[in-house]
Amino acid sequence: MFSNKKLAVAVSGAVLLMAGQFALADSTTDIVDALVGKGVLTEEEGKLISKGHETKKKADGTVAFKNGFKINSGDGKSNFSVNGRIQADYRYFDTPDTGPGVATSPENANTFDMRRAYLGAKGTFRGWINYEATLDGTNGSTLLKYYWLETAFSEKFKVRFGQYKMPGSLEQLTSSRFIDFTERDWVASMAPAVNKGIMIHGVPTTGLTYAVSVSNGGLLSDSGATAIETGSGPDGKAFNARATANIAEIMGNKEAIAHVGGWYGYDEDLPTTRVTTGAVRFRTNARGTQFFSSNTTSTNLMDNPEITRYGLEAIAAHGPVKFQGEYANMNFEQANYQDLDISAWYAGVSWMLTGESYAGAYKNGVMDRMSPKADFTGLDSSGIGAWEIGVRYSKFDAKDWVSGTHMLGSSSSSNDVHSYTAGIKWIMDPNTRFLMDYVYTDFNADIKGSTGANLGAAATPSFSSEKALNFRAQFDF
Repeated sequence: MFSNKKLAVAVSGAVLLMAGQFALADSTTDIVDALVGKGVLTEEEGKLISKGHETKKKADGTVAFKNGFKINSGDGKSNFSVNGRIQADYRYFDTPDTGPGVATSPENANTFDMRRAYLGAKGTFRGWINYEATLDGTNGSTLLKYYWLETAFSEKFKVRFGQYKMPGSLEQLTSSRFIDFTERDWVASMAPAVNKGIMIHGVPTTGLTYAVSVSNGGLLSDSGATAIETGSGPDGKAFNARATANIAEIMGNKEAIAHVGGWYGYDEDLPTTRVTTGAVRFRTNARGTQFFSSNTTSTNLMDNPEITRYGLEAIAAHGPVKFQGEYANMNFEQANYQDLDISAWYAGVSWMLTGESYAGAYKNGVMDRMSPKADFTGLDSSGIGAWEIGVRYSKFDAKDWVSGTHMLGSSSSSNDVHSYTAGIKWIMDPNTRFLMDYVYTDFNADIKGSTGANLGAAATPSFSSEKALNFRAQFDF
């Protein structure tokens, strides 16, 4: 017959071992310490039970939350996580009122919008197979945005197959969760972004990254996300490459970023641009007026072009202050669009008013999650989260394009546009943030708003600038 003490030891051990099933490490330690303190267990017995609990927990794996729900195997070689994001927007535009019964412009309508709604899963299997599958349910759509499988032979050499973002613009490769403003710049629109293909990439040494891909190709960002090869005729492919270096990281400076990088792409005989509704289109940085469109007449189709594109990028940051800038260029070679260029660039400055360091949010060539020094957890919270302000100037230049020949007429399009953005951001905790941007766009011409996919409805009043306020509430896990 067990003594009361031995019975207490046995029951305590069994309960604590079962607690390992739920990864209650902190609670287990507290209970063992309490039993030892009350004299129910000796220190040796307490250590024995704690050791048994930790061994059981390690064998069974753990379930935890750190910016997402994650299940880890006991040997640490496999994991599975569920992730998602919601970006709820409101956009307000100060543009001419068309009046009742007159053609309106959906692009610069004042509206609430579900900008992004993603839910997905990703993980690692046996330490070297990585995978992701993410559903895009934005505004009622249901499609797979990302789905890929990757063999990670080492951090220096990984091979990825499927649909994902190809090497390109810094801002395009930075997740929409972590960009400086609500919307990316025109530079990001010129990068390949989401496409189907194969990519070799890695981190050869501290501070350096590289990526090389071959894909189906597409005209502007995300053009290849839903497109598939429709025949055995024009069947060109796209080659893209990017390399970056963070000199500060290479030199061991953990408080600064000195990032430089560049990317190059060549799309040959694209099969996905045989359209009649203006294949090349750009909207304002407020996600408003579509101010540029290639010509839509039957004699000026963007029919199977060859495109050369490249970009340069830089980040300079120390402590709570960051400068970021990019330049990109696209050159078109096609029967009706011979040797035409579109270029864009931006320069922005951001400042963390609450003192967080940008270097802590930099990871492998892109900006990543910013964590506040003290999270805001409610009205009685002692923390205020992280506060950031920023400004950005952007320039769009397509002066090679002739009005009425390569692009829609001068009353419908502008090929020389300037944009000014000022924003404030409140990061309540690593997963929750609110953003507000003011965006002023100067079209350098009187243009007419769009009435759908194209510009220039005759009944739409003309205007030479756009003023916009963008609001966003964002949560991700």
